Amino acid sequence: MFTNKLSKLLTKLLRTQPKYITASVSPASAAPDLMLPPDRLPAHVAIIMDGNGRWAQQRGLPRSAGHAAGTEALRDIIRASDDWGVQALSLYAFSTENWARSKDEVNALMGLLLKYFNSEIDELDEKNVCIRILGDVDGLPEPQRDAVNRAMERTRDNTGLKLNIALNYGGHAELIRAAQALAVKVVAGEMKPEEITNEAFEAELYTAGLPPVDLLIRTSGEVRTSNFLPWQTAYAEMIFDPVLWPDYDRAHYLKNLREYAARDRRFGGVKSAETEPTKETTEGSN
Repeated sequence: MFTNKLSKLLTKLLRTQPKYITASVSPASAAPDLMLPPDRLPAHVAIIMDGNGRWAQQRGLPRSAGHAAGTEALRDIIRASDDWGVQALSLYAFSTENWARSKDEVNALMGLLLKYFNSEIDELDEKNVCIRILGDVDGLPEPQRDAVNRAMERTRDNTGLKLNIALNYGGHAELIRAAQALAVKVVAGEMKPEEITNEAFEAELYTAGLPPVDLLIRTSGEVRTSNFLPWQTAYAEMIFDPVLWPDYDRAHYLKNLREYAARDRRFGGVKSAETEPTKETTEGSN
């Protein structure tokens, strides 16, 4: 009898709860897994995947082992983003400054990049993921350049998760590239200087057509953005998670998404309830 009463009570409670996003079905359906209202889910998440080297060092392993372990975390977070209905996911994989690392580490990273695209492209394409590379693709070694170009071409018409992988990327370089493109148009008489607007500038960025970043996550506890998407993250909420990237999983990601959902995004404004009382309101309360 107690079991029946408990079952009825749970059924009643579930029926009266608002719908939430679930990790296994579409964003509009209900489930207890994510417990995040659809309108509080960030449309665009950017992640600085940091901590691979320290993860390996703590275990007495070469840095390349940390990068290999980080690839497994990468796979899980991409799948979670797709499952949970995130529209765009931007990942900082290799910066222009990373070329200064040791030759062995750079070679290991390039090898992992090639292996990832060759092994994951079928699943990503099957899941309707659209791949975009942010950065100077022409500056990559030929095998990696060919692999990423094939991936972009194969998935260009897919309409699911927009997966943006920053390779050979630098934020300042991206801004200079956009400014130069607009300058060329002005010199050619295609536009006037006063016609350079936010929209015109954004159209020249690697992320053209994507929503601005809502949430920027950096793992490993470092508190800086490291030249990653400086324009796109102007109003992003930021979370600096202490977990090293290879240990970052869906549980940590979910925690970060819930923290984001609990924040009050104002974009430079204030809530109406927090504005100064008007003269009439003040006089009327006396």
